Amino acid sequence: MRQMPEPPRALPSAPDPFGSSDSVLTKEKALRAMYRIWSFLEDYSLLLILGAVTALIWANLDAASYHHFTEWVIWSDGPIGHLHHGHREMTLHYLVNDVLMALFFGIAAKEVWEAVALRNGSLRGKRAATPLFATAGGMAGPILVYLGMATILGSDTFNAVANGWAIPTATDIAFSYLVGRLVFGAGHPAVRFLLLLAIADDAVGLIIIAVFYPSGDLALEWLALSLVAAGAVFVLFNWLPRRMDRGNQARPHSTWMRKVLSVWPYVIAGMLSWYGFMRAGLHPSLGLLPIIPAIPHADRAFGIFAEAETHLHDLLNTLEHALKTPVEIVLFFFGLMNAGVEFSSMGDATWLVLAGLLIGKPLGVLAFGWLAAVPLRLGIPAGMRVVDLFVIGCVAAIGFTVSLFIASVAFDYGPVQDAAKMGALFSFAAAALSFGVGRICRVQKQHL
Repeated sequence: MRQMPEPPRALPSAPDPFGSSDSVLTKEKALRAMYRIWSFLEDYSLLLILGAVTALIWANLDAASYHHFTEWVIWSDGPIGHLHHGHREMTLHYLVNDVLMALFFGIAAKEVWEAVALRNGSLRGKRAATPLFATAGGMAGPILVYLGMATILGSDTFNAVANGWAIPTATDIAFSYLVGRLVFGAGHPAVRFLLLLAIADDAVGLIIIAVFYPSGDLALEWLALSLVAAGAVFVLFNWLPRRMDRGNQARPHSTWMRKVLSVWPYVIAGMLSWYGFMRAGLHPSLGLLPIIPAIPHADRAFGIFAEAETHLHDLLNTLEHALKTPVEIVLFFFGLMNAGVEFSSMGDATWLVLAGLLIGKPLGVLAFGWLAAVPLRLGIPAGMRVVDLFVIGCVAAIGFTVSLFIASVAFDYGPVQDAAKMGALFSFAAAALSFGVGRICRVQKQHL
């Protein structure tokens, strides 16, 4: 029988100096991911981190000069500022925390208002039920752990630190969102769930600051100034032009308002509202909150961090885009003014804040999220597991910005405030915890 010729042997391939194609693709994906992470940090958090790191280094090298800088008096006996020895002073710290941070909280309020008020808002309807329950757990858990451990430490410690109960309830939206994408992958439904939780957390946080941490003696009649300013600017420059343009597609009155008057009526109303909050004894950094719903807005929103948001050109979104860079600069100075604590200042408040965040928040989110999803049958998003709620709680334990802010208003200047701030700074440990817990819980990354 005639034998079939042997098939030709494959020639040995020359070594690929750049590695296999799979390896190249993996490296390209890694580089793209690193670029996205850096781009996100640059857009939302880089200046804040830079300010905080600068403050930490400065305070630990020369604490006296650092505190002299933050309490530098811009003017005395002015109409605004904090009371000191019977007269008012405007210090650099007051300017940043009480005046300029109003821009940051205004943007936060815009995201919360969109989520709650718009027809397609992310915190409306049944889909928001479980995240809202998880948010409640993410508040209750840290408070119980913080106050419970403070009670165990004794009455002296409890009395010294009790007013800081709200510090570990906070969630830093930007950092938590970034870590959540790294842990779960950008396409995982848990990332969306985390974002809803963080926005709801911010909403409750704003209420907590306003109600429980007044900046002075309450004179709530001054709130009438804020409410009148908000109502007047809404009726005269938002509702009335739209009413007059009804049935006219050219919308001449609304167009005239936008082109000629632009944002100036709302800027003036914002200044009046800020002054009303300050005189009312509420924290003035929240002074823009009543004005946000009064500004003309599109009838839909794509959600915070969504690229499509840049294509919305209604007045409120235009104002937010214009404030992006100024707010980043404000956050740099916020980090610089508030993160300057000496490492030797660590104390009971440090560990209580950390315990509230790293223990209370994950357990609270898991417990309340499970309660909503299973016994109450509200469910969780498709592709998520109940155990993912615990990982989400770990990610949400990054308090940083808002925790740092609450620490600065919960305690007077001194060792307890510094110790609490150190706990807020150390909450970045939640990022490492999230990666470890994600591995243990076998989180399967899902990419877009």
